[in-house]
Formats: sequence, C-alpha cells, structure tokens
Amino acid sequence: MYFTTVATWVLAAVQCSAFTLFPANKATNVNPDTHLVITFSSPPRIGTSGLIRIYDAATQQLVDTLDLSIAVSPAPSGRAVGADGSTTSPGPADPNDRTPYQNNIIGGIDFHFFPIIVRENQAMIYPHNNKLKYGKTYYVTVAPSVLRPNGETFAGLTTNTAWTFSTKAKAPAADAIRVVVAEDGSGDFNTVQGALDFLPAQSARRRTIFIKNGNYTEIVFAQKKSQITIRGESRTNVTVGYPNNSAFNPSKGGPSRRPAFSMISCNDMQLSTFTVKNYFIGQAEAVLAQGDRIIFDRMDVRGSGDAFTTRGTIYFADSLLTGEGDTVLGYAAVYFLRSEIQSIGPFTWTRTPKGSHGNIFVNSTLVGIQKPLPWSVTERNPRGQIPKAVFTRLPQNGNNPSAPGYNFPYAEMVLINTKTSGVPAEGWGPIQGAGFDKTNVHLWEYNTMDLQGRPVDLSRRDRAAKQLRLPQDAKTVADYSRPEFVLGGWKPVVLEDDA
Repeated sequence: MYFTTVATWVLAAVQCSAFTLFPANKATNVNPDTHLVITFSSPPRIGTSGLIRIYDAATQQLVDTLDLSIAVSPAPSGRAVGADGSTTSPGPADPNDRTPYQNNIIGGIDFHFFPIIVRENQAMIYPHNNKLKYGKTYYVTVAPSVLRPNGETFAGLTTNTAWTFSTKAKAPAADAIRVVVAEDGSGDFNTVQGALDFLPAQSARRRTIFIKNGNYTEIVFAQKKSQITIRGESRTNVTVGYPNNSAFNPSKGGPSRRPAFSMISCNDMQLSTFTVKNYFIGQAEAVLAQGDRIIFDRMDVRGSGDAFTTRGTIYFADSLLTGEGDTVLGYAAVYFLRSEIQSIGPFTWTRTPKGSHGNIFVNSTLVGIQKPLPWSVTERNPRGQIPKAVFTRLPQNGNNPSAPGYNFPYAEMVLINTKTSGVPAEGWGPIQGAGFDKTNVHLWEYNTMDLQGRPVDLSRRDRAAKQLRLPQDAKTVADYSRPEFVLGGWKPVVLEDDA
C-alpha cells in the first residue's frame, strides 16, 4: 500500500487537475462512519495549517473540527531517533509534555492519529469517530491551506453548499447477525471500527462483520467484545492496517496503544481471510490479542517488532505471520497449526505464566529472514544489525531476580513436525539470568525438518532445549498435537459460514 501522512509526502511534477469528492456533493444514504476523500490528478501535499469543519446543515451547529496546525504525535514519523541516528526504544509519554496532539477516541481509548492520509492521488480525511449521526445532513468546509495540489492553488471549499451529504436514516437492525463493511460506502459501514462500535459487547448469538475487498486504513480497537466473527471477502484483497507504534502512540497507562489492531478482554472471536498490517517499524504490533477462545483462520498478519502480542487462549491456523524481532510476544497459550512465521531475528519472546501452556507449533513452518532490523540501519551503520533467528529467547530482563519479568521460569515453546529455514545451529536462546531456575522451562522439539522435509542437525542445540523422541516421549508428542490439551480443554471449531 502507498500512502503519505502529515509527516511525509511525495511531490509529483505534474499539474493537478480538478478534484472529485467522496461522498459526492449532495450524496444521500451515507454511512455516518464515512471518511471524506478528495481525489486530485496527482498526489497532493498536506499543509501544516488550516481547518476542516463539519456542520449540521439544519442547525448550523459545528459538529467536528480538524486543525492541521496541531501536531500529530510526539513522533509523527513513528521514529524516536537516538543520538547516533538509530531508532531508540521510546519510553512512556512525558507527563510534563503539554503540547496538544491530534487525538481520536477509538473503542473508548484515546489515540494519536493522522487527520489526513494521502493514498496515491487521494487525500483521505478522517473525522473524529462517532461525531456524525444517522438522519442528518452535513456540510464540510476545507481551508485552502489544508491541501496543496502540485502546480496549482487549491481554493478550498468555503461555502455551505460546496460539499454536502446526508447520512442514512437509521442504523442496521439492533439484532442484525451480519453487517457489511465496504470502503466505497455500499455496505452498512465504511470502517471496521464503525461495525465493532455498533455490535453489542455481549450477544446471545454470534454476529459477523463481513469486510468487502479494499484497503481500510484505520486503527481498530475492540474492547470487551464477544461472539464476533470478522471475515474478509479475500485474504489478499482486504487489508486492515495503520502506521502505528510505541513512538507514535507512547504508553500512558491502560491498554497498549501501539498495535494496528487490538482485541482487549475479548472472548470467542474469529478473524478469517483478510490481512492486518502495521505500516510502521519498531515496537509495532499488527495484532494484540488478549482474551479466551480467539481464532485466526487463513489470516495474513504483518507487523514489525512484537508483531503478534498474545494473552489468553488462541488458535492460529493456516495463516501467515511476519515480523521483525520477537515476532510473537507471547504470554498466551497459542496453538499454531499449518501456519508460517517469517521473522527477522527471534521468532518469539515467550513469557508463559505459571499454569498455562505457551507457544506450540504443529505442522508449521518457521523461516528466519537474514535482513537487518529496519530501525538499526542508519547513515553511520548502513548495514544495520542482523540478529539470529532463534526459536525463542529468554534474556535477562533487568537486574533484580525477584522482580516480575526478570525472566520467565515457566516459558514454554514446543515444536512438533516443524519445517525450518534460517535458524542458527543452537536453535534456542540466549537463556540468561544469574540464578535463573530453568527447571520448568520447556523448550522442546520433535521431528524438526528443513523446508524439504529432511531432519536437521540437532547436535548443537542449546543445553536448555530438549529433543523429544519416540517411544519414550510418545505421550508428550500426542498431547501437544491436540489443541484442547494446549488450550485448557477448548477444542476450536472454525466457522465457515456465518450467514
């Protein structure tokens, strides 16, 4: 996907033609969660001043304002740059920072966001969530300084008739079991978040959000939802993603704000046949999944560091996960089946809590990518850092052995019939920590192969790892091959037809 933001833009050397509007001027039956799009003949620049205003046409009341003079975030490029030019791991938000930033309430939580994103020749304008209502007529004004088409002056939209539209009379039926998301406005909602906000937190019946083919550039944040299937029309032609990370949305208490797609305290969820992508690098999850009985089915999940952060019980089947170091930041019991994980650096940092199983891979594929971590490439170090693609690492995390998170003595990662490539001979580690008790650490593998299905040399594996063998370990291999054993008795059933 190509896009620019208020932090970066691409200039074209051609003259801009007349623009078109979406929703079209005087459009009717518009979803209240619509984006506003102005399409030019070439990519426009985004200004650093000017207002976009939305008014209720009947009352002349100001409904929403986007002020381009307000900074997007403390790190609008998504990079907290250190003295040597490398990207540092940013700390929490500075409590003394009184700078106003762009903020949007998404799923009940405040996020920094881009009020405009340029995608090819389109300036995609994002009103604040849930400001527009059903059964209303609105008009939009855009100051001339907001957008700067190449080669000509943008006169803006300054009257109450230049850009008007009317929203649908009412929302879908409250008991609807299936709603449709379409970026062109042809569905019940234009955004995934709009559909999630509509559905109740608890439901006696499973509900389905069906996403039509398209690019959905939005932060998605689901909190305390259950019994929902989110299904894409096509795994490769539906992309839900956003440029987000710990620099752009630094920690300030409460849930993490750095993922593109979050499910917090969500149970009995299923995600099927679409792509989730985080467009930024660094600590930039594609997905954070926290809850019980969460299914990923034929999904593409593409993030950077900590690409897939997990808590609870999760079933991840027939899917692809790509990341850039600690690709699975794993607190959950996750059963990976027939899935492929591609990682620059460690596939996981496994943080299994006591009483839970950990990251279990069955009939899956782990591919180590021999490329530098993208944030380590600088002018001073153009080659960057290429870390080892170990299965998991357990680094000493701090200096106090009694502190929570010093290390994880119940960490568990088990490989059953797993194909591998680009993994170092030691396979696992480093496993660190003075006085760290490894007694209950389970770093096990059975029948590890190369991509051609040939056994790999296990003679140089880390001493903390264990190779399972038959017949003595037959029961262990059989147990870990069953998802219900790994997932606390839950036997996942992937729903194929939710209509």
